[in-house]
Amino acid sequence: MSPEPVALPLRMSPVASVSRRDGVINEIRRAVVLGTIRPGEKLTEVKLSEWLSVSRPTVREALNQMAQEGLLVQEPYRGLRVATLDSAAIMDLANTRMALDMLAVAAIIEDTSGRRMLMVEESWAEYSKVEMDPDPVIRHESHVAFHRSLWAASENALLLRLWPVTEAHLTIILAQDQAARADPVRAHQVHEKLVEAIRTKDLEVIRTAFMEHTMRSAVELIPLLDTKHSTKE
Repeated sequence: MSPEPVALPLRMSPVASVSRRDGVINEIRRAVVLGTIRPGEKLTEVKLSEWLSVSRPTVREALNQMAQEGLLVQEPYRGLRVATLDSAAIMDLANTRMALDMLAVAAIIEDTSGRRMLMVEESWAEYSKVEMDPDPVIRHESHVAFHRSLWAASENALLLRLWPVTEAHLTIILAQDQAARADPVRAHQVHEKLVEAIRTKDLEVIRTAFMEHTMRSAVELIPLLDTKHSTKE
């Protein structure tokens, strides 16, 4: 005789609570992108709860998730603060992204059906629609979504599991880049060259385009941030 099916409770997990947590995460990320919350700034449950009109447990859950992903850093006896990426961390991220992006692209161009390349083309079309939007948050989100789509198109499950941590650090760097040199035209040109390179299916051409996009951007950003910090001091 087959076992009796397990009766599900009438009320399952509180979806609204999960939505509020995600809302808190989105608002903090938005504030980081806009520069209203800066790298190194301390975040407290009390203030965030008041500003966002949500409960402290919801804020705590959101902050814990962001700390796990790396956007926030837990300091002993000092609480949570927005992660700060120095020049070494910026270059570490750039080098890591180079390796993982090339891994993703290799899987994309190995697909003889063309399905993975079509995913890249569709994501590029979506990015192109809003890359010149006056709202810096929309530009930021479309930028991040485009790069995630490259990993998604590879259909490498492990890459996608690594994405949240990558996105957290990418958010900080893009926010700093946007503040230092808000230039959507340059961003369009660099990404267009990236897509054109991927279309060639030539790994050396693609690698050169990613070097221009990722490594050169990181190298150029570091002195801009140093200049900005020294000006503030």
